[in-house]
Amino acid sequence: MKPIIHIIARSLFRAGGLGLLTLGVFDSSPLVIPLGNDLLVLALSARYHDRMPYYVLMATAGSLIGCLGTDWISRKSEAGLKKFVSGKQLAMIRKFVERRAGTTLVVASLLPPPFPFTAFVAVAAAFRYPRNKLLGFVGAGRLARFTIEGALAIYYGRWIIEQAKSPWLEHVMIALIVISIVASAISIYRWKQSGGGRRKTRRK
Repeated sequence: MKPIIHIIARSLFRAGGLGLLTLGVFDSSPLVIPLGNDLLVLALSARYHDRMPYYVLMATAGSLIGCLGTDWISRKSEAGLKKFVSGKQLAMIRKFVERRAGTTLVVASLLPPPFPFTAFVAVAAAFRYPRNKLLGFVGAGRLARFTIEGALAIYYGRWIIEQAKSPWLEHVMIALIVISIVASAISIYRWKQSGGGRRKTRRK
């Protein structure tokens, strides 16, 4: 497991902005990559201080691209929404979105996992919240979040680089990868179940 983690980590680190863009897209999709972009923003900004604004923009852009996919799927049909939100979540999230959609989307973009960010985007899209406003609020929240992380990385850069070499971080990365694989598998299963249900309904 450790060699695989090293290969993945090095590849993403070397990819720089492109790695952040890729992780951002996945993080705003049905796949689950907890704290992936946050850790990479911290690592890259700690190592290359002058590139921090570029890393922040790439991480934000990746998140917005991922949100576009979630938005498109959720607006298509009720089945599309169910790919991202369970029945228990829907009623609660809908109340927040209907009352203060803009504030809710900004807060959802700022908070770390396990807060269900993608679910809030999906519900807002399903209930026809204007796409340009949705992306604007999400972009503002993500930009603020990654900027704060980048600034902290610059301030605590030396400490972050030292911690990156610590054995405990490898254990954390292993745990995050396991969580990502399991959670993504569950999301894909729900995706297929939702799509299958829609096809059966049409046949009837």
